[in-house]
This record gives sequence, structure tokens and C-alpha cells, in this order.
Amino acid sequence: MAKKFLYFIAICIVLFLVGRIGYEMFQDELAELALVPSAEFTPTEPMEANAYQDPAMWYSRPGIGVNDPARWQPAYAAMSQEETDLVAEQVADQAEAAATTQRAEQRKAPIVPDYAVFFVHPTSYLSRDNWNAPIGDEEAERIARIYVRGMASPFNSASEIWPPRYRHATMGSFLTKEPEGGQAIEAAYADVAEAYRYFLSSLDEDTPIVLAGHSQGSLHLLRLLREEVNGSPVADRLVGAYVIGWPISIEHDVPALGFAACATPAQTGCVLSWSSFAEPADPSRVIETYANSIGFDGDKRGSSQILCTNPLTGVFGGSADASANLGTLVPDDSMSNGELVRAAVPARCDERGLLLIGDPPELGSYVLPGNNYHVYDVPLFWANTQADVNRRVSAWAAAR
Repeated sequence: MAKKFLYFIAICIVLFLVGRIGYEMFQDELAELALVPSAEFTPTEPMEANAYQDPAMWYSRPGIGVNDPARWQPAYAAMSQEETDLVAEQVADQAEAAATTQRAEQRKAPIVPDYAVFFVHPTSYLSRDNWNAPIGDEEAERIARIYVRGMASPFNSASEIWPPRYRHATMGSFLTKEPEGGQAIEAAYADVAEAYRYFLSSLDEDTPIVLAGHSQGSLHLLRLLREEVNGSPVADRLVGAYVIGWPISIEHDVPALGFAACATPAQTGCVLSWSSFAEPADPSRVIETYANSIGFDGDKRGSSQILCTNPLTGVFGGSADASANLGTLVPDDSMSNGELVRAAVPARCDERGLLLIGDPPELGSYVLPGNNYHVYDVPLFWANTQADVNRRVSAWAAAR
């Protein structure tokens, strides 16, 4: 009996190793098989000009009420007395520094104005049934609301937050070289652009704006910056563009955007971006895809440095200890709730432009291969992102 059991264990180990080796060798092919639609691309009809007048086309906007996911405010996790004393000391130091700055600039510092946020959520449609998510797809909508709750909520000090529903490209669109993938992304952008135009038309002409998104949402925002914002009257109202979780080449992309990378914590009209990996990091597949992609200037991105904003400091590059982390949003198992944990992870931009966060934190089961914390790019630095946007809005107001 014991011998049979050992044979069984040995067979299981062999099957596991063979399966693991097969996955490592063919994971791209397996992912494509699982996620890329086999159907022909069916062109989506353009949104009607007034489609985004309908409140149902937004996850959040003025008047949504108590079920507004972007207005969620997580609580801080309980702390030990030692941690409480340390935080109190840090808050006191920050308050004294802020008071000193306020006294120095008292005469010219205006009241911080209201501001509005246009937020584009990442991919929540994984089906192979369509190249673009149908509006109202139950599972895609459920996941999208979780994303809005966790990623748009750091901007909840805004007077208005506008995350649109849009027919975003399915996950498989990014895993194929076939033209249908590009067509699906193009169709998704058309919806985002239409929603953005309605967002602008709903604001007072002097309202400062923030653009924010993640992953596919950031990809669309980068195009929006180039085609709709750059050179337009609204460019002077741009506080910042938080295009997170999508690699941006400093050499081949940033100059074409018309907006610089944020170099200081209070700079406005600039771009912030980061892509998070725990250590040891294996970003080989991300780097390979990035290197072979074409930049906004028409050249291959190659080995050019990726834009890395350190979310703990608000500046380009550099490093910061975990003590500078004001609060990581640690989700529960459902990913629909969570609590803030202070000093959970550090942040360091490496020479490639990836954001390294030290040892892998326990945030859930959605960590990608290679210690890629893509899904958690914003939650890792929830409270710092909130502090960052408030600081830049204040700076924008002070400059006027």
C-alpha cells in the first residue's frame, strides 16, 4: 500500500513538472487560446452624440448618490500603540511643516477650488464571445465597479468624478497580433473620447481637471492627451494625468504627449505613471513586449527608459522607505472592500523604469507571473495618491 502511494505521489509530481514546463514554454499560446476571440471582428456602431447624457452610462457622476463606487472611503486598519505614536509624531511634523509653508505663502495662497476627475477603468471583460464588452454585461460591470471603487476612490476629494461605461476591448485584444485586436482597441477609444467630450461640456469653463486611469484605461488616456487635450484651451486646466499601469517611453512617447513628466511633487499639467513589481522581479515578458512596440514618434521603444513616478514622493525616479507610505489599500477576498495599512511597502524606481516594492506583500490572489503587481498599482499607494492629487490641485490654484 505504501509503495503504491509513493508511486502515486511520484506520478503527480511528474505531471505537475511537465505541466509547469509546458506552461512556461507555451503560456503565450495558452493565454491566446483562452482569451482571444475566434469570431470575426464586428464593427461597433458609434455612440449617439447624446449617449453620455444618460446617467446610466456613468459609474459615478454628480447625483449618483449612496451607491457611487468612486466616493468610497476605506478606513485605516487598527494599529498597535507604538504604531499609533509613530504616526502621531509624523502627522505633527507634517502639520508643523505645512503651517510654516502656509505662513510663508499666506498672502498669495487662494482657497483650493473644486476640481473634476475623468477616470477610465481597466479591462474588466475577459470573454471570447465579443471583441468589445457589451454595455450591460453583468460580469464585466461587476468587475468594473470593483475597479472604480478601488482605483477612482483616491480622487474622492474632487467635487466631481466621472468614470464612464465604455465598450472596452476584451483582454484577448492585447494578446494577438491580428488586426481585430487593434480594431477593438480603436472602437473602445471612440467611446472614451465621446465620454470625455460630454464630461467637458458639463463643467464650468474654469474648472481644473484631473485625468486618471489604469492599464487599458491609461492607454486610452494617452491618446486622449495627444488628440483632445494637447493644444486645446483645456490644457491650461489640466492639474495632472495619472496614467498608471501602462509603460510610457521617456524618449519615444513623452515628447509626443505635449505634457512633461512630473518632476516635482507640486508640478501641474504633467504626467505620472508607474508599474509595480515585487522582488525578485521578473518583468521579462513585459519588457519584451514593450521593446518591440512602436512609440508615439513612430520608432520602436526598444531599451528606452520607462517613465516611473515614485508614488511615495511624487517625483520622477528615486526611492522611498515604507515609512513614507501613508496607506496601502489591502482588499478582502471579494476585492470589493478593504482597509488601509500604513507603511506596508516601499517604492524604488529601477534603471529600466519599473517600480520595485520590496518583498511581495499579501494583497490577494491576482498577482501576475514575475511578481507583477499590476492589478494593485493604485491600491498599493492609495493614500499617497490621494495626498498627491490634493497637493497638485492646491499648487494649481496657488499659481492662479
